Amino acid sequence: MSDFFKHESAYVDESCQIGKNTKIWHFSHIMSGCTIGEDCNIGQNVVISPDVVLGRNVKIQNNVSVYTGVICEDDVFLGPSMVFTNVINPRSHVSRKHEYRQTIIRRGASIGANATLVCGNEIGEYALIGAGAVVTKPVKPYALVVGNPARQIGWVSAYGEKLKFDDNGVAVCPITGEQYELIDNQVKRITLK
Repeated sequence: MSDFFKHESAYVDESCQIGKNTKIWHFSHIMSGCTIGEDCNIGQNVVISPDVVLGRNVKIQNNVSVYTGVICEDDVFLGPSMVFTNVINPRSHVSRKHEYRQTIIRRGASIGANATLVCGNEIGEYALIGAGAVVTKPVKPYALVVGNPARQIGWVSAYGEKLKFDDNGVAVCPITGEQYELIDNQVKRITLK
C-alpha cells in the first residue's frame, strides 16, 4: 500500500518517487522518473513530464502541464492553467529534446492563474507572479510582477502581502510583523515570527 492518494482516473508511471500524504486528482498523469515531495496536491488534469522535481507541499491547480526541465522547490503554488515551456524555439518538424532549458521556481513562490513562464528563467523565493503575466526573464526573490511582458511593480512578504518600504529601506509585513530590508534593489527578510 502506498503512502499517497491517487484518484482511480489518474496514472502514475513506474519509477516515480512520490512522497507521503501527496494527493493526485482526476485525470492527471505523473510520468516516469518524477520526484514529488511529501504533502503535495496535484489538481485535476495535470501532466507532470519525465524527470520533473517537486519539493514538499507543492500545490498544482487544475490544467497545468509541468514539463521536463522544471524544478519546483518546497511550498510552491502553481495557479490554474498556468503554462510552462521548455524549448525557446519549438518546431514540430525539429526535435529539440536535447535543448530543454531548466526553469527553477524557488521556495514559496506563487504563479498566478493563466500566467506563462518562458523557459530558462529562475523565479526567486516568495516571488508572486500575477494572473495572466508572461514571464520572459528572471524574477527576484519577493518580487511582485504582472503584465505582458511581466514587469515588477513592487515587493511582497513571504505571507504574500505587499510591502511598503520606509526611508531606511525597511518594511513590515502587515499580517506577520516580519521585517524586510531593501538594499541595492534586493529584498531580504531580517526577522522571522
